Amino acid sequence: MDAVRESAREGRVVFWEESARDGAQAKTLMGAGFRVRLARETGRVFGADGHRHVVFAAGFPAVCAEEFEAVRQVAVEAEGAVSVAAVCRGVDRDVEQAVASVRGSRNARVMVVVPASDAMARVMVHRTAHQALEAAVDLVKRARDRDDRVAVDICLADASRADTSLMAHHSRALTEAGAGLVVLADTVGSQLPHGCHDMFTRVRAACGPEVVLASHLHNDLGLGLANSLQALAAGVRVVSGSWLGIAERAGMVATEQLLFLLARHGEELLGADAEPWWTAPDLTRLPGIARMVAQETGAPLGVTTPIVGTGVGTISTGTPFVHPELFQPFDPHHVLGIEPHVVLTQLASARVVSAVAARLGHTLDPDQARAAMDWAKSRSYRTGRSVIDDVAFAAYLEGLIRTTAGSMR
Repeated sequence: MDAVRESAREGRVVFWEESARDGAQAKTLMGAGFRVRLARETGRVFGADGHRHVVFAAGFPAVCAEEFEAVRQVAVEAEGAVSVAAVCRGVDRDVEQAVASVRGSRNARVMVVVPASDAMARVMVHRTAHQALEAAVDLVKRARDRDDRVAVDICLADASRADTSLMAHHSRALTEAGAGLVVLADTVGSQLPHGCHDMFTRVRAACGPEVVLASHLHNDLGLGLANSLQALAAGVRVVSGSWLGIAERAGMVATEQLLFLLARHGEELLGADAEPWWTAPDLTRLPGIARMVAQETGAPLGVTTPIVGTGVGTISTGTPFVHPELFQPFDPHHVLGIEPHVVLTQLASARVVSAVAARLGHTLDPDQARAAMDWAKSRSYRTGRSVIDDVAFAAYLEGLIRTTAGSMR
């Protein structure tokens, strides 16, 4: 049984995780061991149902022998935690190699990239889109003949600029030939949300219920998340993303953002009757996975990164310090396990200064708090840096307290 296809047909959401594969086009390289670790950690977000909620694109075996071995290691060592996929071009040799890289792994898959627009087909295979899609149907049949235990998915590259009727016709033919999923890709990231919704709605309506569509949407215009939500609104239940959004050019929708929104606002986004999970995701795992990926790849994890950034759970000004619930859309500690952290900056109030001092083991009286606040503001502007680290503030406090104590003798 194709666990991913059946999950989608039951209305469950499946994440096609691309950080190891498409993330390489962001000029990153994950070692084989890290890919295994990341696959397992991503699957653990869904407990024992990781293989039904996550397809982990382990890599592109045709790149080189080392890449083949990395994909193979993920297939062997992460099986059961996720459904492992290899990605390849639509030529027999590459498909055979991709199948070999995941063969024997439970819930193994290959995704074959095929051009859907005439412009892309001319460049990729020197044919028309119709000819390329016709060839893909035969390719699926041959791949299934090689090993019917490996699911075969087809990714329609440049679907956003392709003819929807042509894609629908061939999606039916591909599914009849044995394809598990048909992935519609906004390869160049040029779609606007209404166009994305229209594409998936049209193709899905013309395909019929046997075809299971998936999305692969890039973020060149900053619309990867919005477009993924539009695909879901159109009935798609398999959505591609990557941790921290790493992928070619401007990347794609960030897995942690999409997962968080669906877990927290699934009823609003998918409908009141939706049942998107076999096992509800454990959102407290998201920050740790994001830090892992950032450390491995060098991808930035900044103050303004949504959901998992270093600014989540931090407070630096007075009113948010007193009433934090008024200035955040969710409780980071309750939802994500992120401990609230008070940061000393030029915006600090006396209350904030006193709280930071208390964290460092000092209790300030009102006069000391005011003096420390003035010092903090002056230091920030003098150094040109907003955040004052604990070491510098602790040194100042020790001097302040010694001076205050001396003046009282």
